[in-house]
Amino acid sequence: MKKLAFATAALMALFTGAASAADLAARPYTKAPAIAPIYDWSGFYVGINGGGGWADKCWDIYNDAGFTVAPPFREGCHNASGATVGGQIGYRWQATNWVFGVEAQGNWADFTGSNSSLFYGNFTNRSEVDALGLFTGQVGYSWNNVLWYVKGGAAVTRDKYEGVTTSTGSVFDRATETRWGGVVGTGIEFGFAPNLSLALEYDHLFMGHRDITFSSSIVPGVTRGDTIRQDVDIVTARVNYRFGGPIVAKY
Repeated sequence: MKKLAFATAALMALFTGAASAADLAARPYTKAPAIAPIYDWSGFYVGINGGGGWADKCWDIYNDAGFTVAPPFREGCHNASGATVGGQIGYRWQATNWVFGVEAQGNWADFTGSNSSLFYGNFTNRSEVDALGLFTGQVGYSWNNVLWYVKGGAAVTRDKYEGVTTSTGSVFDRATETRWGGVVGTGIEFGFAPNLSLALEYDHLFMGHRDITFSSSIVPGVTRGDTIRQDVDIVTARVNYRFGGPIVAKY
């Protein structure tokens, strides 16, 4: 009888324990941590750009038909402005949030302007910047897919100059040059796809002053010498395609 009572008590305890275990709440499911995408600016890229610019030019004549003008006489200044379009190619590498790069840019331009000469009567000086190039290094700081950068390096422009008889509009003399100088600039760039970005950039070109010799297109052998000072400013919108890896995922 005692054995029967002990066996009954043991079975009741086993049943009660199993029921209590069944009543325990299931272990809650823990969701995996979210993945935070980090935009990667590293890699080679190519792109196109377009916008506008202006060139400030001042003319000082120092030679008139072989006769020295001393001291040089200020003929006047003008602003040559217009549109520009071109392309760029470069390479960037990223270290944490810092981005470093090198870039070459070439643009067609149509920056034109003129002013009446204060030295000659009935005479207009006019100029055109029809091409420019930039060869720069970059340093930038990124906030994921937003990059702010500064740049600096060498610049080159191709310039055309003409002296025009104002009353008739005929070209009296002309000159051309390729001028080297320096450039500094800054831009803000937004990556809107893993390999595509859009930027707005401003650049200032320090082109210094050069002595330019004009040759007459009407009277052979007649020349004029002017020292022409020039600075150039350009503002462009840019689209770049980057040949790089995908966005890096970070937990």
